[in-house]
Amino acid sequence: MAAALPAPRWLPAAAALLWACCGLAATDGIQDQAEQFFRSGHTNNWAVLVCTSRFWFNYRHVANTLSVYRSVKRLGIPDSHIVLMLADDMACNPRNPKPATVFSHKNMELNVYGDDVEVDYRSYEVTVENFLRVLTGRIPPSTPRSKRLLSDDRSNILIYMTGHGGNGFLKFQDSEEITNVELADAFEQMWQKRRYNELLFIIDTCQGASMYERFYSPNIMALASSQVGEDSLSHQPDLGIGVHLMDRYTFYVLEFLEEIHPASQTNMNDLFQVCPRSLCVSTPGHRTDLFHRDPQNVLITDFFGSVRKVEITTQTVALDPNLVGLETRVPSDEMATEPLKYAEQLPVAQIIHQKPKQKDWHPPGGFILGLWALIIMVFFKTYGIKHMKYIF
Repeated sequence: MAAALPAPRWLPAAAALLWACCGLAATDGIQDQAEQFFRSGHTNNWAVLVCTSRFWFNYRHVANTLSVYRSVKRLGIPDSHIVLMLADDMACNPRNPKPATVFSHKNMELNVYGDDVEVDYRSYEVTVENFLRVLTGRIPPSTPRSKRLLSDDRSNILIYMTGHGGNGFLKFQDSEEITNVELADAFEQMWQKRRYNELLFIIDTCQGASMYERFYSPNIMALASSQVGEDSLSHQPDLGIGVHLMDRYTFYVLEFLEEIHPASQTNMNDLFQVCPRSLCVSTPGHRTDLFHRDPQNVLITDFFGSVRKVEITTQTVALDPNLVGLETRVPSDEMATEPLKYAEQLPVAQIIHQKPKQKDWHPPGGFILGLWALIIMVFFKTYGIKHMKYIF
């Protein structure tokens, strides 16, 4: 029988080298995954949502803002990181046929007001001064935390504004206005004070593109519903309410966001194309030259969602046994919470294709009855009873 040959001396060294290479490759793969996860460089998200219009005929501007508010909350940004500014309370307006609701579609299925709306600035608190103070952090010490933008240099901030505007300005409550120069200077102060990492600015107003022309601070991406010289048109007229429910640009943005979930890989280039001119009847614009990343590599959830710091460990963590006892002592009825009503609604894509509901009949108002009475009186005053036989 032939004797077994001894193993070469270099074989253990080659195996060790191969094992080290595999371990290094695995480590590189983990590092690549980590870099991909934190590629935007931000650790928290904030949103500042502003409606600058008052009065019932501007119902759509409040619905615009609440629609974005609903979307960012659904994607994970909590109320503690949202500054909501509404210049008027359409939900409690006496003209609202369905109190405590604000709808964004004529089928009256999507109530964007919800059950837990937290409005931070309302009515006459929505001013240019307060808005600029929120952005720059120059607010009185007595201001509550809910009215503060407590961002830092690792914050991605979404700023959405809607209202009536023109070439280089946006009106606040028909009494004052903010110019594109003031807005650009406020963003520069935020950058100098390290109040944001990246900033997404969206505005839905007439000639909206003029509001980002003067921006000069880094890491800002801007979108507008219309170019200079164009109007931003309304959408979804409702005969029962008597006004339009939304603006066209925000309506299609909302429809787009309804398809987004926290793990979506949809990027900003997709958002640029949600409302072409054939749908908006205006030309939406965007500006990306100040942004340091390619929009194709920027996820929608980098601004509309929320990140959570996660620490991964392979070690066993010993839990305090007292915590288990406390958990078992909590009554089950206290842990049950009532689900939000708007979470049970149909997606916007299904709502759009539904047939409009039949409107409830309402008796004619006093003005209509008085008008008909006046017409009948004038008729009898002019022609008298003797001419009735020619009519009947």
